[in-house]
Amino acid sequence: MTNMIRNLLPVAAAVLATLAALPAHAWEPTKPVEIVVPAGPGGAADQMVRSLQAIITKHHLMKQPIVVLNMGGASGGEGLMDTKASKGNPHKLMMAFSAIYTVPGSAKLPFHWKDLNPVALVALDEFLLWNNSEAKEKTPKDFLAAARTAGPGAFKMGGTGSKREDQIITVAIEKAAGVKFSYIPYTSGGQAATQLVGKHTESNVNNPSENVAQWRAGQVRALCVLSPTRIVYNQKITKEQAWSDIPTCKESGLDVSYQMLRAFFLPGGTTPDQVAYYVDVLKKATATPEWKDYIANQALKESFVTGADFVKFLEQDEAFNNKLMTEAGFMAK
Repeated sequence: MTNMIRNLLPVAAAVLATLAALPAHAWEPTKPVEIVVPAGPGGAADQMVRSLQAIITKHHLMKQPIVVLNMGGASGGEGLMDTKASKGNPHKLMMAFSAIYTVPGSAKLPFHWKDLNPVALVALDEFLLWNNSEAKEKTPKDFLAAARTAGPGAFKMGGTGSKREDQIITVAIEKAAGVKFSYIPYTSGGQAATQLVGKHTESNVNNPSENVAQWRAGQVRALCVLSPTRIVYNQKITKEQAWSDIPTCKESGLDVSYQMLRAFFLPGGTTPDQVAYYVDVLKKATATPEWKDYIANQALKESFVTGADFVKFLEQDEAFNNKLMTEAGFMAK
């Protein structure tokens, strides 16, 4: 061994010791982290956040605990404005979905997603057209024909909130199929599911996770998925069907599709190091077997996007939602 190598060994050992002593992240939370869900309990957003909370806790991905806050007032505007008002607070995250576009657009809420700090897109959520399993209409074509025959407003469509994604999709279906529903807004997808089971409505356009329990129990029927392609998961959920067995609405003659982001934001004024911390936590959480099982069971489309690509996605998704909102006549003037 040369003298040069002997002289370098203590230096290398010191460097390794220093690296080992460094924290795993340049920044970490120093108190409990709140995750704001701008929707009521029981809906798809709430279920996802609580599932991630359980995964992060089980795998010790954060030293600090997570507190979930449901802020569904004003169709989610309460949660949006609370997060905006928390500028610079790295101990608060918000679960985002299409309400970040639809609520400000319809209510002139002084909010824009650019007021916040984008962290990560973790999945895309599907929408399906559902009816009660005891209804005689077993296909989208038959269901829409029955709605037309019954007359304008005779069939009730349940959904989450007013002038939000569920009602936007409802209007798109009406325009494409030449029907007219009475849209009934509820506080969550869970409530919309309960109302459909109880036959207080004829249909809803709930996400898979919001109706899967009722579908598995044989209480509701999945007529078609509002997506460009079929859902990929082929494990049986009911005795007869997997998600992949459900036709797209376009296959059934109803040319309407809509997918919704499931993403996380920090308040504005937070730092790149703070964003990087949560990106790392979410990346690790979404790589676990529990998350893989969750997205398969809930029929989510797996997608993890951060940084500039996430911002580009948000810009394009906002334009798409604004177009639908304008066509539905929901944009505030």
